[in-house]
Amino acid sequence: HPGEMARLAGLATAEVQRDRIGLARRFATEHGVTLVLKGARSVIAAPDGRVYVNVTGHPGMATGGSGDVLTGIITAMLAQGLDAVQAAAFGAYLHGLAGEQAAAARSGNPASLLAGDIIEAL
Repeated sequence: HPGEMARLAGLATAEVQRDRIGLARRFATEHGVTLVLKGARSVIAAPDGRVYVNVTGHPGMATGGSGDVLTGIITAMLAQGLDAVQAAAFGAYLHGLAGEQAAAARSGNPASLLAGDIIEAL
């Protein structure tokens, strides 16, 4: 989440949004972490400098609990033996795809997605 990333990096949210890929890469390499910077195109950064941009998702996913669902998906991928970068990238992809499917199922009002809708679409 850009606001959370801003607090971690000691920046304004607008600064995070100006260079999401660069900031994610720098933070991940400097701190030796795998990072998922959520947003319209979530950025996944690896400690070795690799960066992936997720192309799945729907604006209706910007709802409370959606990040918790993403965390659960990534944790499930880790439990199945994927390394942290693979789990984060694949988890973000699956999360976004489920969000797209959940939104499509709500043809009348896809903007009103709930975290449970994303889980149900998995």
